[in-house]
Amino acid sequence: MPHFLRFAALLGGLALGCANLAQARDVDAASYGYPLTNPFEATIATTPPELRPELPHSEDIDQKDYSLKLRPEREFALPDNFWPVKKLRYRLARQDHAAPLIFIIAGTGAHYASSFPEYLKKLFYQAGYHVVQLSSPTSWDFMASASRFATPGFSSDDADDLYRVMQAVRAQQRDLPVTDYYLTGYSLGALNAAFVSHLDESRRSFNFKKVLLLNPPVNLYTSVSNLDKLVETQVKGITDSRTFYEVVLSKLTRYFRQKGYVDINDAMLYDFQQSKQRLSNEEMAMLIGTSFRFSAADIAFTSDLVNRRGLITPPNYPINEGTSLEPFFKRALQCDFECYMTEQLIPMWRARYDGGSLTQLVNQVSLYKLQDYLHDSPKIAVMHNADDVILGPGDLGFLRRTFGERLTVYPYGGHCGNLNYKVNAQDMLDFFATPAAGQTQVASAAVFLLLTIASAALGDTIMPARSVSWAISGENGAFSTSLMLRGSTTSTRSTAASSGLRKEPGKVRCRSSENLAASAFSGSPS
Repeated sequence: MPHFLRFAALLGGLALGCANLAQARDVDAASYGYPLTNPFEATIATTPPELRPELPHSEDIDQKDYSLKLRPEREFALPDNFWPVKKLRYRLARQDHAAPLIFIIAGTGAHYASSFPEYLKKLFYQAGYHVVQLSSPTSWDFMASASRFATPGFSSDDADDLYRVMQAVRAQQRDLPVTDYYLTGYSLGALNAAFVSHLDESRRSFNFKKVLLLNPPVNLYTSVSNLDKLVETQVKGITDSRTFYEVVLSKLTRYFRQKGYVDINDAMLYDFQQSKQRLSNEEMAMLIGTSFRFSAADIAFTSDLVNRRGLITPPNYPINEGTSLEPFFKRALQCDFECYMTEQLIPMWRARYDGGSLTQLVNQVSLYKLQDYLHDSPKIAVMHNADDVILGPGDLGFLRRTFGERLTVYPYGGHCGNLNYKVNAQDMLDFFATPAAGQTQVASAAVFLLLTIASAALGDTIMPARSVSWAISGENGAFSTSLMLRGSTTSTRSTAASSGLRKEPGKVRCRSSENLAASAFSGSPS
């Protein structure tokens, strides 16, 4: 028997070693069917209307906007023109029955009711979920009404702010019949979701069953630098941003004149790119970069104003509803995200947390910070695009090493351009519909179970069994098996256990006794 136990241990080690080599799911370009192979075009125009999933109309959804007073101390400290955002608003779509609830975190600078949260809300609502839409911590409404320090970009702080908002939502909606909690976010919202999930591991308010990260930045500094550089794209015949906008507007004017009507929407942008007026690669890159620059300027302006730093708006400058903010916003537009990090984020981080260099900050706010947690947590998955403009060298490699088979890589789509593609939509639904957290542990436990059965079976060939008992259980994220085999001269007890909630990858224990001699082993694979 001792020889067999050594063999069984080796077999179990090999099985677990193979499981750790699980590879990401790389979607084949030929079978994927997404028509936009240009990442800039996909980012701007997203998916052709005919290739999007059929979703309910807004009027067919039981939804309502609510408000939370989270920072009452700012009610009289903020300028009068901030009156719309002295309370944080969010949107809830509710089912008429008990159901899981999904929180959606918007991307950089985005409002809870912007296009992507609205699309995701319809997708999940149709699938039977309650849905809560939250603004990004980098949006001016969140910064003013929910953020403690109004200096977004330090991911742990942003997660803490989001978590408090989620708890306040649950308290306000205490009568909503919720069975489980799920979490997702796109772009920067995906990075936020990872940090919120990690925070929940210790606070345990929600015990998220599944967390889906859609096109997250890996290295936050790399991603924002990539977007900042797009503004500097050289476009033939264009000398400044004003000229650039004049070119874009003239192309749009000619397009609408040919169509005979004006209707600006996602479908229009796709159709526009199929017309003679289509934007060049350089123009599209500059448009994406400019859009991000506006978001960065909004962050820099709002953070400076709320904290009265005097970098953009003079500290004692009187501001009311009639005050023109144009000169200050023009000044803010000259400050890209790196400028915001240097002038506002890093000083705040150093003052509050005794922070150090920019490199140290980047490691603290990026997915690197959570690598061990993300690697070991089976409930978290990532969907990304190989051609995403926010990724830098080595980022996909990091995701492959960290998530393994929980990473899906699509060949095209740019930055979030394929989120509304029907294939991606179905993949999202499939992810949340699969068994809840612990599936990897269950799979590992299945390996252990096979090992246990093999142990008992081989032992039974050595000595005929007089009695066999077998038990299996799974509760609260834990999975365990127990098998007892008794013979005339030898008895063997084998157990296997795994717990996602306790972060136990899995343990197997066998104990054999023969004429009062016993041997035992236990293993805890990484």
